[in-house]
Amino acid sequence: MSLMSGERTFRLGVLGSGKGSNFVAIADACSAGTVPAEVAVVLSDVENALILERARERGLSARFIPPGKFRTKLDETAEAAYIAALREARVDLVVLAGFMRILKGEFLRTFAQRVVNIHPALLPSFPGLEAWKQALDYGVKVTGVTVHFVDQGIDTGPILAQQTVPVLAGDTPATLHARIQEAERALYPAAIAALARGDVKVQGRQTVWETPSSKLQAPNTR
Repeated sequence: MSLMSGERTFRLGVLGSGKGSNFVAIADACSAGTVPAEVAVVLSDVENALILERARERGLSARFIPPGKFRTKLDETAEAAYIAALREARVDLVVLAGFMRILKGEFLRTFAQRVVNIHPALLPSFPGLEAWKQALDYGVKVTGVTVHFVDQGIDTGPILAQQTVPVLAGDTPATLHARIQEAERALYPAAIAALARGDVKVQGRQTVWETPSSKLQAPNTR
């Protein structure tokens, strides 16, 4: 599968619920030209989320769309509103940047193999919430980050890219999480850039890169 959008600029729709640090890394990489794409719209389920402010500071379209009655997912009306907003923005790829709602059903059918997420662990290890704390509690010596497509499961979609992060003696959840976030801010834009260039094909659960893997490596974080 190639995600190239022809001669038209590749367009991103970003969904986030919080501070938007990964969004900032992606948006700034787009502005710098290292990611050959543009952020078409930023949507949030939290009205005062900092990600919306950071988008508006950059002159980008940013909207709060109420999530509806459920705590962990969008209700049917909200799901339809998010789909409509992303279609209106003509997005080629939906990028989850700290979006704290599970996406299922019609949303993933509408944007099949066009929704990506970043997870703060080396999947399939430590899916779910606070993965850095799970890794620390388990006692692993190496953890990391994973960029993956989103499917109907929880952190189960095909893996696009991974970067290791060492667990150091004396680490706390906060110190480990900080190094993981540093790796995220490098790896996520690199993976999105590859998708925008059409350099990645999906074959079942495998993703095939048509450029050297060294191009997507984030720096080691120590």
